[in-house]
Order: sequence, then structure tokens, then C-alpha cells
Amino acid sequence: MAQQVQRQPMNPVLQKPPGYKDPSKPVPRPLPRKAVLPPAFQPRKVRRTCCGRIWCIVYVSVAALLFLIGILGGIFIIWFDPKSPAFHVQSFKISTFDIATKTDGTYLNAATVARVEVRNPNPRLTYRYGVSEVEITVGKEQQTELGSTSLAGFIQAKKNTTSLKIATRVKNAVIEDGVGSRLKSHFKSRSMVVNLRAKTTVGLGVMKGLEIGMLGLDVLCDGITLKEIDGGNMPKCTIRTLKWINVN
Repeated sequence: MAQQVQRQPMNPVLQKPPGYKDPSKPVPRPLPRKAVLPPAFQPRKVRRTCCGRIWCIVYVSVAALLFLIGILGGIFIIWFDPKSPAFHVQSFKISTFDIATKTDGTYLNAATVARVEVRNPNPRLTYRYGVSEVEITVGKEQQTELGSTSLAGFIQAKKNTTSLKIATRVKNAVIEDGVGSRLKSHFKSRSMVVNLRAKTTVGLGVMKGLEIGMLGLDVLCDGITLKEIDGGNMPKCTIRTLKWINVN
């Protein structure tokens, strides 16, 4: 009878549980994720609108206009070669100068006549002056008024010289006692300092019917002595430009 061989039962194969990872195999690293910013910090997409185009057109137009103005200004300066007017004091006369000292104060009575020469050196431009307000004073630090007046406007032709007559008067003007005695002394010695100041407006006439202006102007004829004028000198006045003035 054949001998029966007794077989040992084989161990059963264990099943891997779900999610099991073999330690012998490398584990792939997960890709880094981008940080999610809050909505307030997220970049916004720039949207081009018609406003940007409008502003671009405005900037280009302004630049072109300024460029054109610059070209026209250069042509104007080259062709016309504009020069400022010149003012000189021709003469200054004090026909009346009386200082009376009374019990209630010191009074001044004075009458003056001045001549101011205005020159237009431009061969292609005319000047149009508006109404001028003129004031005359005497003295340096402490000035005393000798009256004021107004001059009518006028048009000055090309390469023209015009003489303006300026007459002022003061009557019974109250002054300090010390000032009165000092003015008397300076008037007799002809060392009295005269100051003539005018405020006016001036415009340029380029051609018939075309004018540029009006421009505010200060004319200052300060620090002139009577002795200097008596000697035949014609002191030159300084000009100070103020601002453009709109004239309807």
C-alpha cells in the first residue's frame, strides 16, 4: 500500500489594506501651490476706456498749440523786433510854492507843471495808451504830495516822440512843522528831490485793426533834483510791467 505523504498547508497571502504605501518605493512630493491672496490684494486688470484716449488727444492738442504759439512768437520777434517805450523828464517847474505856519498848523500851497517825453522806437509797431493816473511827490524817505492828475489816452505812431504836459496843484495841505521848514530850505537850494509816478495801460498796434494788449504799466521817475533838471538834463524813467488787463 502506497505510503501517503502528509503536506503541510501553505500560509495564505495577506491582502494589502486600502491606502497602503510600499516603504521601498519613493513617495512623489506634491507640487507647491500658489498662495491665494485676499481679494483686496489681488491685481486688477486695467481696462482701457475712452477717457484715456480723450486725455491723450487733449495733451497732444495742447502741445501742438504751444508749439504753434512758440513759432508765431519767434516770427513776431524776428520781424517786428519790438522795443519798449522810453520816458524822460523834459522839465519840471514849480510855479507856486508857499508854506504858511499858523497857530493851528503848517499848510502847503503848491502848483507844478512837468513835461514828460515819450518815445516809440519801433518802426513797425504803434502804441495805444490808456488813461494815465499821475502823482507827484517831493522828498526821499518822507515824501510830501504835490498833487495828482489824470491824462487822457492817446495813440503813438511808429518812430514817434510825444511830449505830455502834467499839471498838479495842492491847496492848504496840512504838513508837519519840521517838514515845512526842511522843504523851504531844499526849495531855495534847488536840492529838492522830485518823484513823478504814473500808472497806465499800453497796447501794441501790429497793423490796422489788429492790436495786442492791454498791458499794465508803471512809470517811475524817482530821485530827480531840481538842480539836475535846471541843468538841462533829461532824466530817464524806469518802467515796471504789472500784468495783462482785459479790456472789453
